[in-house]
Amino acid sequence: MLDKLLGAQRARKFHRFLRHCKVTILCLLLTIVVLRGTIGAGKFGTPEQDFVDIRNRFTSRKLPESHRSLAETHSTPTSSSRSDISTNNYNAFDINTILVDEEEQEEDKKPSSEKAYRLGPKISNWDKQRSKWLIENPDFPNFVRPGKPRVLLVTGSSPKPCENPVGDHYLLKSIKNKIDYCRLHGIEVFYNMALLDAEMAGFWAKLPLIRKLLLSHPEVEFLWWMDSDAMFTDMAFEVPWERYKDSNFVMHGWNEMVYDEKNWIGLNTGSFLLRNCQWSLDILDVWAPMGPKGKVREEAGKILTRELKDRPVFEADDQSAMVYLLAKEKEKWGDKVYLENGYYLHGYWGILVDRYEEMIEKYHPGFGDHRWPLVTHFVGCKPCGKFGDYPVERCLKQMDRAFNFGDNQILQIYGFTHKSLVSRRVRRIRNETSNPLEVKDEFGLLHPSSKAVKVSSSS
Repeated sequence: MLDKLLGAQRARKFHRFLRHCKVTILCLLLTIVVLRGTIGAGKFGTPEQDFVDIRNRFTSRKLPESHRSLAETHSTPTSSSRSDISTNNYNAFDINTILVDEEEQEEDKKPSSEKAYRLGPKISNWDKQRSKWLIENPDFPNFVRPGKPRVLLVTGSSPKPCENPVGDHYLLKSIKNKIDYCRLHGIEVFYNMALLDAEMAGFWAKLPLIRKLLLSHPEVEFLWWMDSDAMFTDMAFEVPWERYKDSNFVMHGWNEMVYDEKNWIGLNTGSFLLRNCQWSLDILDVWAPMGPKGKVREEAGKILTRELKDRPVFEADDQSAMVYLLAKEKEKWGDKVYLENGYYLHGYWGILVDRYEEMIEKYHPGFGDHRWPLVTHFVGCKPCGKFGDYPVERCLKQMDRAFNFGDNQILQIYGFTHKSLVSRRVRRIRNETSNPLEVKDEFGLLHPSSKAVKVSSSS
């Protein structure tokens, strides 16, 4: 038929064309089948979806690894990816699901309330044991130089996160502040987050820790306890250690308020110095029995409220117990207790923070007293708790001011300062120089004498 219409030669060419078309179509079909088998069919197996999948696979192979990650991150989330996002969201995660405490001790394992609480086995020869250790370990002297004792600053916080989100941020600021001061004055730091004795929670948690550190570090001459809500605000002030050569316990306070008035705020135990000696172990032993939580602490609180001036009704706290102990047994303990009010070993924030600008204008670091307080203590703010005794906004603003006030003394060493006492931002106060070692350190904080090492010359 085709031969008659087209002629023999043209008919042969047309048949050859048809055979080529059949082969081409067959190869195309085989190629599609192979591709589908290699990279998989589309979501629904449709050609349109196949094309989309093929395009995505080839384009994804051309992307660098980092770009591919970004492309995946910004792709529209599916139901499964939405689940992944929720598990990666810290704000949506309930921290209490991993903060599961072990079961409390069984009743028969708890200390009997009929026996007086003890911090540990009775030790009566600590001075002798410690003296022997110091002789046998001359590389760890208890005085780093004449008149300069080896000091360990101890502070800490709860093993759990703060009850409010911002509390941990202020704990971080507080420990940064303490590290800065201690680094300048050659003081070691111990930060504790463990409750060593469940019976001594709250106010009293420091006592088991202090005793353990005194016994574990015989090379330390003075232990300096400092609450987490207290900050150093005079970075240049050096504690007058020579003043306490005959004292074992140094607290901010007033003799007449403690011994005469028996006022429960006659001293403060938020920041104090305790010498490493037998006397200190003895006073810890008589201080601690009011501390066990529960009935013992509640009953002791009633006694303290009855015996001390103006004390509100609440369970026994370590500060009231110390006032009661000193007032009741002054002859036994008083000679070795130094109630310091010549500078602010503890300074109440409510009367200090609003005066910082006045201090900056009139005075300079190094006084440690009302002119430039060594410590500003935020008593009653409780930044790690849910509720405090003062408005939250006031406390947090004032804590920021105190931190920046102290931090400015550190930053100025390097030519910077905060733009203001309420600002996190800093500004340059000194231009860079090609002779940096010639820059004068105004307050001597860059290389303080307390950190200098005395080198003995040999003949």
